[in-house]
Amino acid sequence: MPLVVMCGFPCSGKSSRAQELRDRFVQSSQRKVHLVGDAESGAAKNSVYADSQSEKNLRGAQKAEVERRVNKDDIVILDSMNYIKGYRYELFCLIKHAQTPHCLVYCLTSPEESSTWNKSRDAGAQYTQEIIDALILRFEAPDSRNRWDSPLFTLQKDDALPFEAISDALFKRKAPPPNQSTQSQPLSSSNFLYELDKVTQEVLMAVFDSQKTGVPGDLIAVPGATEKIEATRDLNMAELRKLRRQFISYTKMHPTENIGQIANMFVQYLNKSMH
Repeated sequence: MPLVVMCGFPCSGKSSRAQELRDRFVQSSQRKVHLVGDAESGAAKNSVYADSQSEKNLRGAQKAEVERRVNKDDIVILDSMNYIKGYRYELFCLIKHAQTPHCLVYCLTSPEESSTWNKSRDAGAQYTQEIIDALILRFEAPDSRNRWDSPLFTLQKDDALPFEAISDALFKRKAPPPNQSTQSQPLSSSNFLYELDKVTQEVLMAVFDSQKTGVPGDLIAVPGATEKIEATRDLNMAELRKLRRQFISYTKMHPTENIGQIANMFVQYLNKSMH
């Protein structure tokens, strides 16, 4: 069922708001409410956030837990900083695939306020000042104009929790429709894998050749596709090949019945990956 993504600086009140929201859902609904986050993982936050690979592993584990918990009956609250725009977009793609609504709750504080709250915690629960400063510096604030950050509820420390509005956003909105490139369809053609390999390679070469003469912002036409690639940035061949492998792996598990749509599906996938 719906996903609530918490967001904010470290020590911005996210966990308190997440717990408050969980309690309200438990009181007003018969649905199960799952809380997923840093506290539940048992991670030692200073050591995790001091190492980029450990932090990446933690995000991956939390995303996997959200994916496992999201279903048509339960509510999932992801209680973490979720400060990376690309990660929030990945969560949006996840709920699109699950065909369930979501919203984002942004706990807004100043860096000074978060640092003060951090120092008021027990010594074992504090972030080091170096870690908290680095996380605040890297924070990418949500923007309601982005569909993956919308609906957005921004809360300051003294604001009342807008429970009814959050509930309406989750239960009275339709789930975002899945993109054609993420829909599961049956395999019906014996030459599907051949066409998948051939078409994606042709698209790759068209993009690479266009980048030699084009500039960021150009629309790139590719063979067999009606849609065009929005070249917001250049992609080197290594990155293009990695994206092609990822697309092929996913499409093998979710093959399309219409081979003629492979090029458009790959274009959609590349456009998402460049944002």
